[in-house]
Amino acid sequence: MLASVLAGLLLAGCTEGYAQPQAAGDQPAIAGGKDAAPSRPTDVQLASGDSRQSGGVIAAGGADAVYNYGPSVMLDRGRTRMWWCSQYGGAGPAGDDILYAEAPSIDGPFTGPGGGIPAAVFSGAPGQFDGMHTCDPSVLRVGSTYYLYYTGAAGDHALGNSIGLATSTDGIHWTRAAGGKPILGPSHDVYRANVYGAGQPSVVYLDGWFYLMFTDTTGRAAGWNGAGQFLLRSRDPAFGSGVQALDVGGFVPVASTAAPRARSIVDGFSADLMWVGALAAFVVAHETDGGTTLTFWTADFAEHPFQPVVIPGPWKEGPGLVRRADGHAPLSPADPCDRVPFDVVRATGLGGAAAPTDLRHFGLDLLGSQACANPGRVAATFDGVTVPSPERTMDLVRAGTRIRVERRAVAVALAGEVLDKAPPALATLPVAARLRSGAEAVEAPDRGFAFVLDDHRWRVPDGGVVGNNASTARPVSTAQWDGYPRGASLVG
Repeated sequence: MLASVLAGLLLAGCTEGYAQPQAAGDQPAIAGGKDAAPSRPTDVQLASGDSRQSGGVIAAGGADAVYNYGPSVMLDRGRTRMWWCSQYGGAGPAGDDILYAEAPSIDGPFTGPGGGIPAAVFSGAPGQFDGMHTCDPSVLRVGSTYYLYYTGAAGDHALGNSIGLATSTDGIHWTRAAGGKPILGPSHDVYRANVYGAGQPSVVYLDGWFYLMFTDTTGRAAGWNGAGQFLLRSRDPAFGSGVQALDVGGFVPVASTAAPRARSIVDGFSADLMWVGALAAFVVAHETDGGTTLTFWTADFAEHPFQPVVIPGPWKEGPGLVRRADGHAPLSPADPCDRVPFDVVRATGLGGAAAPTDLRHFGLDLLGSQACANPGRVAATFDGVTVPSPERTMDLVRAGTRIRVERRAVAVALAGEVLDKAPPALATLPVAARLRSGAEAVEAPDRGFAFVLDDHRWRVPDGGVVGNNASTARPVSTAQWDGYPRGASLVG
């Protein structure tokens, strides 16, 4: 495996011989967006504290794996789960594989399912677009479904990289989606010396939208060396319909994922994206000289609400943010109203193939978020969180309200994060509905599933949640579904 060096900076992603290389950008973040006056202060400087790092390597492939990089890290129902790019000679075919391991905490040790070495859980499909390489995982869970977005390539030819999608019910056993076809490829806006193509996806689920950030060295707004991060969103996880692209004026509808790449939000490669409810902002983690830089954007990507922050330390390849299952930032267990933890895992050394390896953990807290300053901030901070209620049930926060859920397993399935104790600030949010065991549920064609609570329709992600509640979904027509007054979506 060969890592590429351009302008004196190490580049790593899917690499030549194991998917193609790219070089790190060397320009500051590319701004853009609306010219209107901001609705809140911009470029606010937040203090940082509690800098931390693991004592050593926290995860590595076993057997003959000589490189480990591109991690996707998820806090999922009490486990820290991680997927990353490596290669096992016995996994077949010859090329990049996606490994999986889990641990009780971010500092490991990470082991494969049931213990032992990490498992190769996703590899190339001979004869398909990803016939040789599968790399750069970004994993979400929405309801009972896990979504794996990844870079795939059939070989080591120019512009061979594209982005694929697979789904799973456990995060280990995967089925290719979209008929095994790529959901996004190079736009071919501009041809540059960097022939990597499209890849390195990072996906967040927010308010019913899948936000997909990615590299495309052929994008019009990419830098001279192909550096740049582009952004699409859709309510369809496969991005087959209803696609919007981030342009200089905001999100605009486009015919497909092949639309011209008109705006980049960060000049770099191998970045990760996260929504931070406590700051009401997106954050992009990308590597710069001093470590991992956190660049903040408002929800519409129009302004930088906070000044960039650097998580210092060595690196050889891009970071994976430690995120909730929906791609949101976890809360601080000690002080969710003032502190926001940011933790990343990144490769810090070069292995026997001169390729990135030695995955280590680095992090810090940002202070002074004022996340509980008013009910609106509380609603944004705790959206998707479930906590014990005063009635020995669970409160799930959605759309600025609390839904009182009788069954803990159902609340956990619907939540992005579970807290053992309810912060006092949550009392400012009203209880909008109660989800009792066996509650009425409905299912409609092209609509999905919903609970009917107080004659309102509260949409849920899938039928698994309905079954876990000891409910049975009653088939209804689309017209009947639309006739129910709409409650908040419980999907996220």
